[in-house]
Amino acid sequence: MATSVQLLAASGVDELCRRLADAGFPAAEAEIQLAGVFPRLAVVADLASAEAALLAETLTRLGGIAFVQSQASAADRCRLALIGSTAILKSLARPEQMAPPLAAELARLLDTRPQSPVQLVGRRCILPLDRPRIMGVLNVTPDSFYADSRQVALDDALRQGVRLAAEGADLIDVGGESTRPGAAAVGLAAELERVVPVIERLAREVDCPLSVDTNKSQVAAAAVAAGADFVNDISGLQFDSEMAAAVAQSGAGLFLMHTRGRPRSMQQDTRYYDLLGEIIAYLGAAVDQAVTAGISEQRLAIDPGIGFGKSAEGNLEILHRLKELHCLGRPLLLGTSRKSFIGRALGLENPAERLAGTLATVSLGVAAGAQVFRVHDVRPAREAALMAWAICREQMP
Repeated sequence: MATSVQLLAASGVDELCRRLADAGFPAAEAEIQLAGVFPRLAVVADLASAEAALLAETLTRLGGIAFVQSQASAADRCRLALIGSTAILKSLARPEQMAPPLAAELARLLDTRPQSPVQLVGRRCILPLDRPRIMGVLNVTPDSFYADSRQVALDDALRQGVRLAAEGADLIDVGGESTRPGAAAVGLAAELERVVPVIERLAREVDCPLSVDTNKSQVAAAAVAAGADFVNDISGLQFDSEMAAAVAQSGAGLFLMHTRGRPRSMQQDTRYYDLLGEIIAYLGAAVDQAVTAGISEQRLAIDPGIGFGKSAEGNLEILHRLKELHCLGRPLLLGTSRKSFIGRALGLENPAERLAGTLATVSLGVAAGAQVFRVHDVRPAREAALMAWAICREQMP
């Protein structure tokens, strides 16, 4: 056999170690040494200018790279980008090098290796996350943005729910209020009348868990009593002060989503100074609020809110940087199905034409570690997700 050279692709320490192990090399030893080779990036926000300049100088002296950016929102305040190997950044993260609270936080983050949650707990079920899970959309509304998803009559909604389950839905999300951009709010009585009978009947017809898509605590409580296992709150507990307590008392699982403003007005301002930073802070606070209310972390999942108070370009940025959300340590729900940013990217005004674009986002979401996908088209999304998962894991589903 002739001598040869093969260049293996690896985007980071974890993948490089996996490649080494596959080739029979000692990956455990390599992981320790590689921490001194691969650069990492940390961004510190809202620093005094003098402190930022001193930290930048210190990191440069240690062998790293720093960039200082003035904050337009406040005079004499800066953001600071810190770049260096794990070893270099750990040298910086010492009380003698930077303010002790900041040093402790940076050290904690450097030592934290986010673990993908293995399950999500609902009221009466456990949803394993050993493969991508598909949440089927069941809209009991007359005005959802995708006309083919609208089911107003009870019998039609039941037939649609049964069909979603038959196509392989791992859970079904029932919503009685459209949350498309510009949608008007629905009154409590009308929303209850739409969703509760459907959930009550559907719980007897299908084996998969049910979720209720609502931001009203009274609807959430009634839906769980009728048979829902999860509550999907687009506001991340911000629209109804009683929602956290209602979910805690019900024992349901909870999906927490990021948004900026209510559907009627959320697209009026889609500018962000730090899009992912704001989303992570918002969702982190929502998780803390839920836990404080008595909801265990095992019952919580997060959603960056694609299309909710974001521009088309912002949605692309979220998808490109999706891995950053794993720092919160919770399962990640991704809802991109047939949304307008796909239409913008592909020149498709009609949501009915956006299936292929949706499946691309599902596949890339799997590669980025998303675990639950909220979709209108269960069977094709399930197949795309499982295929992407098989490729990412290099094994058959």
